Amino acid sequence: MTTAIQAQVLASVAEIFDQQVPFHNLLDLHIQHYDIHGVEVVVKMKPQLIGNIHQHILHGGVTATVLDVVGGLTAFSGLVASRDDWSLDALQQRLTTLGTIDLRVDYLRPGRGEIFTGTGTVIRAGNRVSVCRMELHNEQGSHIAFGTGTYMVG
Repeated sequence: MTTAIQAQVLASVAEIFDQQVPFHNLLDLHIQHYDIHGVEVVVKMKPQLIGNIHQHILHGGVTATVLDVVGGLTAFSGLVASRDDWSLDALQQRLTTLGTIDLRVDYLRPGRGEIFTGTGTVIRAGNRVSVCRMELHNEQGSHIAFGTGTYMVG
């Protein structure tokens, strides 16, 4: 598979996650960057995302969601990068089975900030199951949370 086809597949996946998933739209979640080297997902703070009305901090469920989205995208990019002989049809079929098996979130500090960015790395890219590590930072670079996720990729 050429780099151009990999980029085409991941652009299609990013469009689905960014535009077509209703819950992602509700959160106003946006994919800023996505390729086989990494992903960057951004959520801007808004009143509807506050989890503690006294401290005005991001809801823990939003944090977990961003980490989970980052993990799924990271797992899929790891799958795409794992072989050179993927067909477009095979990857599209794999995308239909992409799902979270397990997600662990460690909350490091309250979600204070205006812009939250999630990034991820592949720990293990398997043919059926992948494991990823994800991080969430605010616009000042404060590490808000990290997660470890296990994802079905086939």
